[in-house]
Parts: sequence; structure tokens; C-alpha cells
Amino acid sequence: QVQLVESGGGLAQPGGSLRLSCAASGFTFSSYAMSWARQAPGKGLEWVSGIYGDGRDLYYADSVKGRFTISRDNAKNTVYLQMNSLKPEDTALYYCAKGISDRVCLNDLDEYDYWGRGTRVTVSS
Repeated sequence: QVQLVESGGGLAQPGGSLRLSCAASGFTFSSYAMSWARQAPGKGLEWVSGIYGDGRDLYYADSVKGRFTISRDNAKNTVYLQMNSLKPEDTALYYCAKGISDRVCLNDLDEYDYWGRGTRVTVSS
């Protein structure tokens, strides 16, 4: 069965960095788009970044553009989110998600069929 397991969250200071990982199993990883989304305390789910199966096309929400970098290693069935210049407003539970195919509209959360349990990121001094 499909499994997505996030890791790498924790406490960071403003301006700091964290690297999230999402280990995937149970499907042909390279054939599917993957994304990261987040839910801040008291707010709805927000799409953060997405990447297509071949790893060449990357997309970001305006709120993280220039600070976050998504990547994937299809040999390791893992997708990453490098987060730099962290801000307190980046505090959230971060989820990785599997697209229903490799042709999804990346920022449409309805086009993802499996989600991990999330990893918590807290940005505070």
C-alpha cells in the first residue's frame, strides 16, 4: 500500500534552515507528481511546492518562492523540501502528498490522493 512518511521537522530560529524529507513506498514513485503542503495553527491547508515525476519542473507558492527548494531523488523514492530564511509564519504542520498522476495541476490540492501524517516545523526565537 502507498505510504508517505515525512521527517526533518523541528524548531528553528528565524532566518534558519530545515530540510524536510518524505519517503515514499507502494507505488512507482517516478511516475507521479509530488507536493508539499502545510497547515498553520488555526488555518487551512496551503499548497507550498510541487514537482513533476522527472524532477525538472518545480513550482512554488509566492509565500515561499526564493526561500524554499523542492527536489526529488527517484532512486531513493524520496522528495525533499529545503527551507531557508525561515520566518515565524512558516510555522506549520508540513505534509507531503502524492499526485493522482504526473499530469496534475500542482497547486490544486484536490489532485492528490495520498498524504503523509506530517512533520511539525516551528520557527521561533
